[in-house]
Parts: sequence; C-alpha cells; structure tokens
Amino acid sequence: MENKSALLFIGVGASLWGVIGIFVTYLYEIGFTPTQVVTMRVLTATLFLVLYVLFKNRKLFKIKITDSKYFVGTGIISIVFFNWCLFSAIDETSISVASILLYTAPAFVTIFSRLIFKEPLTIRKLLALFVTFIGCTFVIGILPNANESISLYGLVLGLGSGLFYALYSIFGKFALRKYNSLTVTVYTFLFATIAVIPFSGLWSVIPLFSGITVWGYIIGLGFLSTMLPFIFYTKGLNTIESSKASIIATIEPVVASIMGFLVFQEKLNIWQYIGIVMVIASVIIVQESVKKSNKKKLISKEAAL
Repeated sequence: MENKSALLFIGVGASLWGVIGIFVTYLYEIGFTPTQVVTMRVLTATLFLVLYVLFKNRKLFKIKITDSKYFVGTGIISIVFFNWCLFSAIDETSISVASILLYTAPAFVTIFSRLIFKEPLTIRKLLALFVTFIGCTFVIGILPNANESISLYGLVLGLGSGLFYALYSIFGKFALRKYNSLTVTVYTFLFATIAVIPFSGLWSVIPLFSGITVWGYIIGLGFLSTMLPFIFYTKGLNTIESSKASIIATIEPVVASIMGFLVFQEKLNIWQYIGIVMVIASVIIVQESVKKSNKKKLISKEAAL
C-alpha cells in the first residue's frame, strides 16, 4: 500500500470519528451515562468486527498468548483510559477545554515516536504540530478569546486523554509488526470490552433499549464511528509514521465542528473557519513531507543500483 493510500485511510478514519458527536449527543438525551456510552461503543464495535473477521478470514483471530500485551496496550491502556479521561475532563471542565487538551495527542505521539521508533523530528513536523494546535484552539473556540477557567485536576485529566489517545498509535505500531491491521483492531476492542463492561451498569438501564431509535444510534456509534474508522486508521499505520498519522487525524475536530453546524445548527465564527483552514494546511504540510521522504528513498535506491 502506498503512502498516499495510507494518508487517505487515516483521513477517512478521522473524518468518521468526527461524526461521533451526533450519536453520543442523542444517547445522552435518551438517558445513558458517559461510561455506558463508552461501553456500548466498544461492545457494538467488537460484535461487528468479530462478525466481519469470521466472514473475511478466520485465521486473523490467531495470536500468541504472549502477544496479548500489545492489546492490553491498545485496548485497555489506550481505548478505555482515553475515554475515561476524556469524559471525566468534560465533566470537570467543559467540552471545548477537554477537546483541545485531547489534541495534545500529536505532540505526545511525535515525542514517543522519536524516542521509541527513532522517527526524525523534522521542521515540517514541528510546524504542522504548531499549526494543528493553534487551528484546533480556533475551531473549538478557546482562542483568540480565552474565557475558560480550568482546575489542576481538569488539566491533568485533559492531558491524560491526549496521552492515552496517543498511545494507541504507539502500541498499535508494535502490534502491526507481527499482525494484520484487522487482527490488531478486533483484539483492541475485545480487550477494551472485557475491561469496561463490569463498570458500565448497563443492566440497570435495560428499559432504555426498548425503542428502535436507540438501536439506530448504537449501531451508528459502534459501526460508523468506531469500527470503520479504527480499521482505516490502523491500516494506515502500516505504512506511515505514527507522528504523521496523528497529525492528519486532527481533522477530526474540524469534521465535528462542521457536523455540529449541519446537524445541530451550531454557528461557526470567522476564527473557527480560520482554524479549519489551519488544520487542513497542517495535513498538506505532512503530506508534502511524505512525498519528499519517498523521493529521497527512490533516489537512494537508484544510486545503489
């Protein structure tokens, strides 16, 4: 798979993550708690993934027991703790503050990728990180008029969500060295589901599942905004650096803002439009970096011949 395809996969995956707010908002209105929504998300995604792998290739279920550590990393340390920190940060601060702190993730990924995978820390990456972060603050509304106050606990929770979100790219990269991207995705959600169900309390809200509409939201949450984007994102990680993937994935808040405007009639101001342009620009910056890297590799190969 070429790098251009990997960029497309990651971009599509991040865009699908961006529409999750539609399903989550309606499920909250029905009466579910954040922890229950997280549980339904990972549980339904797991069911869809298991059925998909059963029909596609059952051999993809085969893993070594000793490699379970990778999926403890992607499924429990990353997915479960990321969601817990994010929802707790929203409760402690606000959606806007929690969201912008979540998108410290690319910075964490870039640092970890440098230390662990020895990925080069280029000027383009640093520029893309800076443009992405400022763009996200504009999109979410923190800048240029900062009116939000935040507690130390809220700050720690928000940065924790960014840290655990970033760790998916790191643990996922290790797992992808040994397994197919689909294997990594399905076991990630299996481990996450096993870990979170005991704390969900779903059995106490069984009457909420009686309507057809609620199942539509649950399926949308688990299939459209969880299973598909994680398949795309993990597949993209096969051939692209973790740091670049995480920067490209920041188009998620842009899509989320557009969906808020289209579905919930949330108005965008001029600074949010500027932020959207900045986030898109950061993706272009990273893409140009990929092209130059590929060109250098080609020249090196030709020289060796």
